[in-house]
Amino acid sequence: MTTGTTTSPERHSVYEDVIAILIGTMFVALGVVIYTKAVLLTGSTSGLALLLQYATGIGFWWLFFLINLPFYVLAVKKLGWAFTLRTFAAVTLVSVLSRLTSELVGFSHLDPLYAAVMGGALAGTGLLILFRHRTGLGGINVLAIYLQDRFGLRAGYFQLAVDLAILAAAWFVIPADRLALSLIGAVIVNMTLAINHRPGRYLGVT
Repeated sequence: MTTGTTTSPERHSVYEDVIAILIGTMFVALGVVIYTKAVLLTGSTSGLALLLQYATGIGFWWLFFLINLPFYVLAVKKLGWAFTLRTFAAVTLVSVLSRLTSELVGFSHLDPLYAAVMGGALAGTGLLILFRHRTGLGGINVLAIYLQDRFGLRAGYFQLAVDLAILAAAWFVIPADRLALSLIGAVIVNMTLAINHRPGRYLGVT
């Protein structure tokens, strides 16, 4: 029997948002560094930045920041200034942290399959944390969150389709075996989101 009353979703505090964004971006940055060391590719704008890094030699951190700039216009129009500012902060943190992490973490041996699985799991978990605090990583993430909120299209499934397109474009840039492993990583990233980030399951909002 219901009482006829409803409760509002508990809102995240500013402190919780700050901690979550920091931890989420650290997870993503470590995943990106693992992928870079193993010459693997991920999806979304980070995947595009990695692809351009392999093709041009320009650092990921710089490319990732620049690629995301045009998408802030969509973020402001569709998702508001608060979301856009959090996303800008998250993108900047991933750019900076990926640069720092590459200098703080080294690998004497890194199995490519392990790198694909663990890098994907770290990136997916980081994105999940950010999504639950109404924060994205720009680019496709902005579009994915908008489509999920507006039309109920799961962010993970939409991103998977985009990621497959990026992996297809990488055919002539990275070796075939690393491309196959990158596909495994992309599936892990997006299944992490699809399974754990469903509308209505998580009610905490900012």
